[in-house]
Formats: sequence, C-alpha cells, structure tokens
Amino acid sequence: MPQVEFKTLIESVRAGTHLASFPTDTVPALAARPDRAELIYIAKQRSLDKPLILMASEIDELWNYVKGSDRELEAWNAIAKQYLPGALTLVLPANDRVPAAMNPSDPTTIGVRVPNHAIARQILAKTGALATTSANRSGQPALLSMPEIAAEFPEVMVLDANSTEVASGTPSTVAKWTGEGWQILRQGAIVLM
Repeated sequence: MPQVEFKTLIESVRAGTHLASFPTDTVPALAARPDRAELIYIAKQRSLDKPLILMASEIDELWNYVKGSDRELEAWNAIAKQYLPGALTLVLPANDRVPAAMNPSDPTTIGVRVPNHAIARQILAKTGALATTSANRSGQPALLSMPEIAAEFPEVMVLDANSTEVASGTPSTVAKWTGEGWQILRQGAIVLM
C-alpha cells in the first residue's frame, strides 16, 4: 500500500481493517486496534510467545488496562511521571479489558508505553490505545524509514510523515513490575534510577 495521509490512516485503524505504521521516538511502530492484534502477528510472522505493547497518547488512558493496589498505582505513577512520555515500556498486571491476543503466552500482564513523539501521540489521541510493536519481520532488524516499511509491508497503511523528529533507533527499555520493584527485561534507551 502506498504511504497515506494522516486522516486515512486514522480512519483505517479505527475501522480495524488495516495495520498502520507511524514514527515514534524509538523505532517506527506497526499498530492495530487491540482487538485486532492478531493482524500484527500474521504480518510480522511473529511467534505468539512475544507480547505486544499497548501504546497511548497519555498514561491516564493506559491505567484503564491494568490492575493493582493503591500502593502499586502510586509507584507506577511515580515512574510514569519521571520517564513518560518516553522510551520506557512498563509491564504491569493486566485487567480483563486487555484482549488475550496482546500477550497470548501470559495474558495476565501487559506492556504499556507513551511515546515521546508528536505525530505518534496525535495518532494515538485520535485512535485510542493501540497494540504496537516495531515495524519489521520477526527476527529482523527494525525498519527505520517509512518508505522501507511501505516496501516490506505492502498491506500496511504507512503514514506519509514528513517529520523533523528523528527516531533514536534504540528500542524502549522494558521494565516489569515484580510486586515490590522493577525487573529490567530489556535495557534500552532509558536507564531506571
């Protein structure tokens, strides 16, 4: 599919008819409505034991998909205020609003993230939270340009983005809540203090 305008991408994602790709602060995203997450696994030829990330324009929207005690919510808010928007994915206990296809091997958890990228956040503000991952075939390096993504994934709606914001090319740090603190699952752009 050729690169498309902002409005066309938003309409297609809302309808659940296509995958979308757009730039973020780390690497470009491949995205779908959470209830259509299986489209990502098919397009990427991705193993079901690799979970997807739920991305939104604001952290408050993502709290609707997790569950925890008041003490835990306070700890999660503290780290979110310090690092988000940004290149940090928090893996938290999922509530029953999260489709099982987001994390088929462990539907009790969900990775959540708010990118520090204006275009990505504008898209997410219009679509609501989306299931996301890097735009590449499973096991291959992340594709970093929108034309590369359009060529590799002809079935995906790729945003025709003339952004001056540059992706870092470094994936997000992934930190999992253990009940008492954070376990780093993948070291990325952010080093937790």
